[in-house]
Amino acid sequence: MVVERPAINHDTIRLFCSASQPAIKLCLVAALLFSVMSMVILSYYTSSSYWHGFVREPPQPSFQCHSIKEGFTKTKVGINNIHTSSEKLRFDPKVLVFLETQYSRLGKHICEILEASRTKYKVEISGKSLPPLTNHDKGKYAVIVFENYEKYLAMNKWNRHLLDKYCKEYNAGIIGFLHSKEETFIGAQLSGFPLFISTNHQLQDYYLNPSSSVLRLTRAGEVYYGALPSGDWTVFKTNDSSYEPVTWSRPQQFAPVNSDDLIPFLTTVIQDHGRFDGIQRVLFGNGFEFWLHKLLFLDSVSWLSHGKLSLPLYRYLQVDIDDIFVGEKGTRMKPVDVQALLHTQEQINNLVPGFRFNLGFSGKFYHRGTEEENEGDDILLAHHSKFWWFCHMWSHTKPHLYDNISVLEMEMTMNLQFAQTHGIKTDSGYSVAPHHSGIYPVHEILYQAWKHIWNIRVTATEEYPHLRPARYRRGFIHRNIMVLPRQTCGLYTHNLFMDRYPGGADRLDKSIEGGDLFHQFVYNPINVFMTHLSNYGNDRLALYTFESVIKFIQCWTNLHLSTLPPIQLAEKYFQMFPEESNPVWVNPCLDKRHLAIWSSKKACNQLPKFLVIGPQKTGTTALYTFLSMHPVIVSNHPSGETFEEVQFFNGNNYFKGLDWYMNFFPIPTNSSSSYMFEKSATYFDGELVPVRAHALLPHAKIVTILISPIKRAYSWYQHMKAHEDHAAVKYAFYEVVTASDNAPKILRDLKSRCLNPGLYAQHLERWLAFYPPSQLMIIDGEELKGDPAIVLNRLQQFLKIPSFIDFTNKLRYVPQKGFYCQVTQQNSTKCLGHTKGRHYPPVDPLAQKFLKAFYLSSNIALSKLLTRLRLPIPQWLEDDLS
Repeated sequence: MVVERPAINHDTIRLFCSASQPAIKLCLVAALLFSVMSMVILSYYTSSSYWHGFVREPPQPSFQCHSIKEGFTKTKVGINNIHTSSEKLRFDPKVLVFLETQYSRLGKHICEILEASRTKYKVEISGKSLPPLTNHDKGKYAVIVFENYEKYLAMNKWNRHLLDKYCKEYNAGIIGFLHSKEETFIGAQLSGFPLFISTNHQLQDYYLNPSSSVLRLTRAGEVYYGALPSGDWTVFKTNDSSYEPVTWSRPQQFAPVNSDDLIPFLTTVIQDHGRFDGIQRVLFGNGFEFWLHKLLFLDSVSWLSHGKLSLPLYRYLQVDIDDIFVGEKGTRMKPVDVQALLHTQEQINNLVPGFRFNLGFSGKFYHRGTEEENEGDDILLAHHSKFWWFCHMWSHTKPHLYDNISVLEMEMTMNLQFAQTHGIKTDSGYSVAPHHSGIYPVHEILYQAWKHIWNIRVTATEEYPHLRPARYRRGFIHRNIMVLPRQTCGLYTHNLFMDRYPGGADRLDKSIEGGDLFHQFVYNPINVFMTHLSNYGNDRLALYTFESVIKFIQCWTNLHLSTLPPIQLAEKYFQMFPEESNPVWVNPCLDKRHLAIWSSKKACNQLPKFLVIGPQKTGTTALYTFLSMHPVIVSNHPSGETFEEVQFFNGNNYFKGLDWYMNFFPIPTNSSSSYMFEKSATYFDGELVPVRAHALLPHAKIVTILISPIKRAYSWYQHMKAHEDHAAVKYAFYEVVTASDNAPKILRDLKSRCLNPGLYAQHLERWLAFYPPSQLMIIDGEELKGDPAIVLNRLQQFLKIPSFIDFTNKLRYVPQKGFYCQVTQQNSTKCLGHTKGRHYPPVDPLAQKFLKAFYLSSNIALSKLLTRLRLPIPQWLEDDLS
C-alpha cells in the first residue's frame, strides 16, 4: 500500500525563510514562555482541590459485613452471654497479670488494654513468689492473666497449688497466651491437661463460634476472610467435654490425602468450662497481632469475672466539626459538599439514633471563600435547624492570649450576635475553645466569660491530663462546667484528599477496621470526636470515616450506638465516672503542648520547689520561721484564713484552681534566685495530697518532721483545749483517745485528729508511692528542738540551696521559752508567739499506756521503714518501742 505524503505549503516555507533572525528568536522565546506557563497552570490544577473535585468523586464507604452479604440478621446478646452470676462472689474486680519481663511486648499490650478499658490490675513478674491473693477472707483478684501460659504450667508445686486453690475457692479464672516456638510441635499435650497443641501454623479466615458463651462485646457467628497476621499460630485439639472452641481458622496451605478431604477447621481460642479441674480458663493461640483478639480478651475477662469486669454495651457518639467557616479558599465546603453532609447525617442517623453533627462557628470567617464556597455557607445556614451548633471565638483566637475579661467577652458577644442574626440556636450550653486554649490548663477568665455570655455548662478537650497516651484522657468539672475528654479520629485540618492521607488510604482503613479508631469506640462509652471543615469538603474524608467505622462496629460488635445533646451527654459521663469530677492539676511547664496554651503572664518558677508537709504539732511553724531567715528561701504569701499555710492540696482550696494557688507566690524577676516553698502541716496525712502534689510538683522535695506520736496526740489535744474546742474542754484526754464508734461525732472527730496523723508509717508509704526516697527528708523533731542549726544546715544540703548560710550564730536558746529563737540585728531575740512552747501537765498514765499499745504496730512499721531508707532510728521511737 502506498501512503501519499501531504503537499508542502511553499508559501509557508517562503514566509518563514524571509523572516528576520530577531523575529525568529522572539517567536521561540514566546513559544517557550507559553509552554512553561501551560505547565505551571496544569500543575496547579492537577494538584488543587478544584482539579480533584473536577476529575473524580470523593471515596464512598465500601465495607460490607459478611453476615449482611449472606442475608443474616443481627442477633441480640444471648442469655448465656450476659456473664452475670447469681452466686455470691468474694473477690475484688481486679486483674492479676503475670509477665515474663517488664519489657515484654505482649505484656505491654495486655496492660494497655486494661488501662484503656479502665480495668484495675496489678503486675507481677513470673517466676517470683506469689503476691498475697486474699485480704480478710476476700479474694483480691477476679482474673489471673499469664502472658506466657507455660509459666503457669511450669510453676513450682507449692505456688501452683496455692494459685489453683485460690481460683477454685473464689471462682477466679485464668487467661493464658501460648507463645510461638522455634521448633514445631504437632499434637503435643499440655502438661496435666487433656488438651493438645500444634504450633507455627499459617492461617486464613477467622470464624466466631455462634454458640460461645464467652462472646459478649464480640458479635458471635461473624467471619473474617483473608490471611491472618504472623505465621506462628498455635491451635488446640481435644476430645474432653470441658473444652469448647471460641474461634476457628483454616490453614493457608492444605494438601488433601483424598479428593473428598475438606479443609479442616482449627481451634485458635479455646474455652475451658472448668469441668476437668474446677478452674475456668480461656487460652489464646496467638497474641494481639490480629485485632479481633483485643475484643476476645475483653470478653474473656468479662466471662471469667462473672460480669464484674464487663464493659457496658452502650456507646454514645458526638462528632464536632470545628471551624465550620474557617478555611482557606479552595478547601471549604461547596453546595454539593453540604448536601453530602446532610445525606450522610441522615444515613448515620439510621444507624445511630439521634445523631446530628455539631457545628462550631467563628462568625468573622463567614463568606470568606470562593463564590461557590460562600454559597455553601449560605446553604449550611439555610439548614441550620438540622444541626447542633456551638460557639467558637468570633475571630478564632486563642483565649489564653487574653488577660482582660472584657475583651474576651466582647469576642464572644460578637459571635453571639452573629448567631442571633442568622437564626442559629444559642442554648446548647456547649463550647470548645480554638486549639483547646484555656480549657486545660485552665484560663480562669475563659470559664467566667463562657458562663456570663453563653451560659456554657459543657466543654471538651484532648489535653486533660495529657494528649498522649489517649487511653489516659479523662473528664473533670471546674467552675460548674463539665469538661469531657475529646478523642481524635485521625483527621486533621490538612487531611483533604484520600490519596494524600499520611500512609495512604490503607492506613485510614486499618484504623477504621479494627485499628485505633475502632478501639476508641470499644474502650470509651462516650466519644466526643474533633473534626474540621476541611474534612468535609474536598474528598469528604470525615463522612467516609464515620460512616465506615459505624458500619464496622455494628458488624463485629454488639455495641449499641446513640447520640445525646451535649449537656445530657456530659451528665451521662459523670454518672458513669463520678470519681473523675474532681480535677487533678498537672504542671503546665512539663508538657510542651500545655505550655503553648498557657498564659504568658504565668511563670514556671513561680511554683514552690519544696513542701513542708507536717504533721501538725511537730515543730513545722518553727521550721517555717527559721527557713524564712534565709536570704534566698521565700515562702508563700500568708492566707487571710489559714495564716502562713495555703492548704491547697487538701480540702476545697484545691478546686479553686492553679491560678488561685500561684497567686500566693511572688512572681520571680529575671535576676531573682528565689527558692520558694510552702508549709501546710495538714498535708502529711491527707489521703489525696500526695497524688495531687506529685501531679503539680513531681520534682519538688518533701520535708516532714516526726516526734513521738503519743506526744503529738497530747499536744494536739491541748492545742484544741486552749482554743476552747467543745469536745476538748468537755472530755479528758484519756476519754478522747479511747472513745468508741458510738461516741458523739465531735468526740470522734477530735479523736481522729489526735490519733490518725501519728500513724507515721502508713502516711509515709503513701508519699513514697509517688516520691522517691531521694526527694524525701525526715527530720527528727526532738533534734530540731534541741539543735536547730545542725538540722537547718543539713536541710540546706538536702535542698541544694545555692547560697549556703550557717545558722549557728543566727539562733539562740531562750530558757524562759524552752526553745531556740531568731537572733536579730540588734543581737536580741525574736521568738514565736505565746501559743508556742506551752508547758502542759504530764500525760495521764492510763492514756500513755493505751497509746503505747495503740501505736505499737505503726511504730514497728516505722522502724522497718527507716531501716529500709537507711535512716537512723530516733531516740523517741526507741523509747516508744521499749
